[in-house]
Amino acid sequence: MSYRLGVDVGGTFTDLLVIDEATGATFRDKVPSTPHDPSIAVVNGARQVCEANGITAAAIDLFMHGTTVATNAVLEGKVAKVGLVVTEGYRHILQIARSLVPGGLAAWIIWPKPEPLAPLEATVEAPERIGADGSIVRALDEAKLRANLEILRGQGVEAITVCLMNSYVNDAHERAVAAIVADMFPDLPVSVSADILPEMQEYERALTTVANSAVRPTVSRYVGNLERELKSWGTPAKLNLLRSDGGLMSAEKSRSAPVNLLMSGPAGGVAGAVWVAKNAGFPNVLTLDMGGTSTDVALIENGSARLRRETSVGHLTVRASSLDVKTVGAGGGSIAYVPDLTKALRVGPQSAGAVPGPAAYGKGGTEPTVTDANVVLGYLPENLLGGAFRLDRDASKRAVQKVADALSLSLFEAAAGIISIVNENMFGALRLVSVQQGYDPRDFALMPFGGAGPLHGNAMSLLMQSWPVIVPPSPGVLCAYGDATTRLRVDAQRSFNRLATDTSDAEVGGIIEGLIAQVSGELVAEGVASQDVEIGVEIDIRYAGQAFEVPLSSPQGSTIHSLTERFDTEHKRLFTFNLSVPHELVNIRVIALGRAANVAAPEIPRGDGNPTAAKLRDHEVWMGGKALPAIIYDRAKLRAGDTIPGPAVVCEMDSTTLIHDGCVGTVDAMGNILIRPA
Repeated sequence: MSYRLGVDVGGTFTDLLVIDEATGATFRDKVPSTPHDPSIAVVNGARQVCEANGITAAAIDLFMHGTTVATNAVLEGKVAKVGLVVTEGYRHILQIARSLVPGGLAAWIIWPKPEPLAPLEATVEAPERIGADGSIVRALDEAKLRANLEILRGQGVEAITVCLMNSYVNDAHERAVAAIVADMFPDLPVSVSADILPEMQEYERALTTVANSAVRPTVSRYVGNLERELKSWGTPAKLNLLRSDGGLMSAEKSRSAPVNLLMSGPAGGVAGAVWVAKNAGFPNVLTLDMGGTSTDVALIENGSARLRRETSVGHLTVRASSLDVKTVGAGGGSIAYVPDLTKALRVGPQSAGAVPGPAAYGKGGTEPTVTDANVVLGYLPENLLGGAFRLDRDASKRAVQKVADALSLSLFEAAAGIISIVNENMFGALRLVSVQQGYDPRDFALMPFGGAGPLHGNAMSLLMQSWPVIVPPSPGVLCAYGDATTRLRVDAQRSFNRLATDTSDAEVGGIIEGLIAQVSGELVAEGVASQDVEIGVEIDIRYAGQAFEVPLSSPQGSTIHSLTERFDTEHKRLFTFNLSVPHELVNIRVIALGRAANVAAPEIPRGDGNPTAAKLRDHEVWMGGKALPAIIYDRAKLRAGDTIPGPAVVCEMDSTTLIHDGCVGTVDAMGNILIRPA
């Protein structure tokens, strides 16, 4: 028998899911994360879930992993010092940057400009120049370059980037410079812009390649440690890491191009949500991935998650494809507090994390958190992780009482206020991916997951008016499910930069065919059979004179005319207007996907609609300003067709679902709980 193992590392918990490729059966587990070294929780959790289910290490064929190592390195500033080699005359490329400043009017007065990842003192010039047409305007002076590179020896650089003008049309000089750098600095990793981002716009190309160099040593060490530990465990499983765009990349590729991992963590949940939504028959879904530290939201339209051509982490925005995920500092561990100055309740973004965690965890935490508020209100029963994790309700009450005393409120009013504020924070994030993108949230279902998502999903749907709420089975490990069911992905791009009236379908088709051959070859080299390779094409289009593009998929048989018509429609939807100027084809991109996982959604036994057999006990929750009788159910005993009136609490090993008063949950054939207004 063969198995695939998906592992997702969060700020508080590490989620694990093993899938039997022959039957589709799944085995799950959840262990506390180890922030000081995430690989410890990954390997220990993998051993634990396999041993508990009688699966040998040798039976694991594929190991899929969503990681926040690159993300955390950027957010915490723990990146490598990068040396940068640029064309002579362009030494200040990162300092000049773009004139766009985030924020409203006069933001430039108060906006602290981020320090470039490659400092000016570690930026050297290459005496060369290639023209915009790819011709060599000035030959590379190797002797002078070697003299310039000596500057880097005293700068303590840990990685080097080579990014020369117009290398996206002719990379000959870039390759030659990289070879010289490798000869002079054999122990340092070298990133070349022609490999990372062969597109026009030199600043974005330089910034993206420098960011790749900045996280490369950290990611390489992590991947190396993980591979060594897996080998020590005795598994022959091939390690693949989840990319920011929801695809998989090999461990070897992740070492050379880690910039594609910056949003690896959130991508797993969205990939899992796409799989669940497709099986449940809901093509349009808003996702709510609420963990212990933060909440990630995304939009799925017609069975596909929206992609962006950029990835943003903190102040860093690079040109690398990623799922359009928005993150807010709202999680189960978010700390509630009342500032002395304003006396107004605040929740997050500070988090209690995994250590010490919420007061309810009994690990020394004393600050009131969202989890503690849920415990006080009765939304979260004392037993978690199937009874292996017991919550301290009295400790939660003591913590939340601090907020109650500061605001002169009752204990339950203070707890309800904490929940209301964290829900509003997530509501704002959901509006960013729906209303502000031109979508009506009432046209979408809502899928909450993560350890805390199902506790808040019903409340979010009441705010968004997005129905039904789809709570998938094992929502706490859905990110790991996404990791385990995604496919290998390779992409290649080329800047085209031609007016639609100045090119032809044949010319565009010829470039696409060349890129298809390139990406298909890479996947075949990874062990994917040629007949299993699936190809997708994207073309970035804009109106002539615009400074930004709109990416459009280009299915087989598309013509330039059909693409420009679709661009007009999308531009009108996004910005409410069109322009009567020529269209410009900017970039052509081809994506190759490997074979999908052979995992079917198992159906659960059908019941008679009465959930009494799953009842654990009577309960009481504080809802709508008063105490209400409720029932706690065991999700494992629910059957298809069961109807659960609210208020109710549904418990399972990795998460807890709250059904509000005035709403009702129905269990579908796959075990999803669909919550709608009664």
